[in-house]
Amino acid sequence: MSDSERLAALGYRQELRRSLSILGNISMGFAVVSPVVGLYAAAQVGMSVAGGAWIWALPVCLLGQSLVVAVYSELASQWPLAGGAYQWSRRLAGPRTAWLSGWVWQFAVMFGNTTVAYLAAPWAFALFGAVPTPSRLVLTAVGFMLLCTLVNAYGINLLRWFVSLGIAAEAVASVLVGLSLLLVFRKHGFSLVFDTLGAPHALGIGTGSALLAVLAVGGWAFIGFDACVSTAEETRDAGRQVPRAMWWALLSVGLVVILNAVSVELAHPSPADVVSGKDLDPVTTAVVSGFGGWAEKPFVLVVLVSFTACLMASQGGAARGLYSLARDGVFPFSRQVRKVNRHQAPIGGLVAATLVSCAALPLGLSTAAMGSLITFGSAATFVPFFLLCAIALTARLRGRWQPAGEIRYGRWGTALNLLAVLWTGFEVVDICWPRAVLAPPGAPWYQVWGAVLGVGAVAATGVAYLLARRPHSRLAEPVTDGPAAAGAGAAAPAGRPG
Repeated sequence: MSDSERLAALGYRQELRRSLSILGNISMGFAVVSPVVGLYAAAQVGMSVAGGAWIWALPVCLLGQSLVVAVYSELASQWPLAGGAYQWSRRLAGPRTAWLSGWVWQFAVMFGNTTVAYLAAPWAFALFGAVPTPSRLVLTAVGFMLLCTLVNAYGINLLRWFVSLGIAAEAVASVLVGLSLLLVFRKHGFSLVFDTLGAPHALGIGTGSALLAVLAVGGWAFIGFDACVSTAEETRDAGRQVPRAMWWALLSVGLVVILNAVSVELAHPSPADVVSGKDLDPVTTAVVSGFGGWAEKPFVLVVLVSFTACLMASQGGAARGLYSLARDGVFPFSRQVRKVNRHQAPIGGLVAATLVSCAALPLGLSTAAMGSLITFGSAATFVPFFLLCAIALTARLRGRWQPAGEIRYGRWGTALNLLAVLWTGFEVVDICWPRAVLAPPGAPWYQVWGAVLGVGAVAATGVAYLLARRPHSRLAEPVTDGPAAAGAGAAAPAGRPG
């Protein structure tokens, strides 16, 4: 069965350009997970909370996220569709659950793009030696967003070219810098990775509480692999290649992140300064200390390219997720959002995703508000992970779902699924737990509670829309596939266009 025939069997026409190979699909996942972006998001906070011992959170989070990829692999293999979490939930649990899961997921991705664009802006000022102000940072972030929108609007081939160029520079620089710091410029012994440097005591918390906090932070470095699923309808032989791409994206980025985390820590001239808050950029400090002042500008350029590639790929994923919801007529303004342009790019979803992400950028005028957005983005990402893993496990145990795609883990699949539920459930609670130690000193209460408030607000808005407009009524009830039907690609028919 060809890709187009398989898509038709799942109830949809081939509207997007199917031109990605497995390498192109991997590049989308690699760019969104991004070792540079992930390390910058976690290193300073991790060291300030748990000292040198923070890096042990990374392999734990990588192992936990591997459990999630195992579940996603079986689902993506059987139903290789854009908007995976929404589409899979629809077939396993029904329209209401699927719609709400898709709603929360989409806003998490779109607000995550707000955060990436805002965090990329200071690097543009650093590259040119300019002094940023809050308003200039916001305007620069808007510029990044519009640039990435323009590239995405020209279709998957141009997006792939830009993203591949970005991750090539990032991967080479990350590996070379990481190995050089570790092998040539190392200043400390490996015992540092077992030393908390008194960070928990200084914060007034126990070592166990500190390690729980860095597990909440470390999870951020290993999300984004599901961007491979977003481009499933543009990938050749998607049922077989998308699961492989997710594994390659997660494991390759995971190993590079761990390598660089260890390297930065051991090559940093004074880890105690990071713990005390004197050094808020330990990655750049370690690189410049090792390579010399000449390395600062090239390194800043690599970081800027990495953030840009991450934003491009993630924005493309958000657009395709909205397209998947809108073609079923279940998203506001579906007729406009589901439009595809002459380059076979989901232009309606792209415009909608850009507008939502840019609408949140004025929060960058208040650093406390932007901090709340960061914690919300992390929590809202793990909530759909948990929900989908729980839905899949329930469907397995009730006999409603037996994996029937190219990728199947047999009797191990249920055990892996159970562990994935336990892991993602733990992370949701851990991330949402209000901790003053993960907020800037003197942060307002709403930033400390940012994850709970953010997820709650998006979920409440979704429930209100669900009750008022009943979008799920446009969708047929899910089909309980038997093994033969599932293998043939049977699924609930597509919804009516909105």
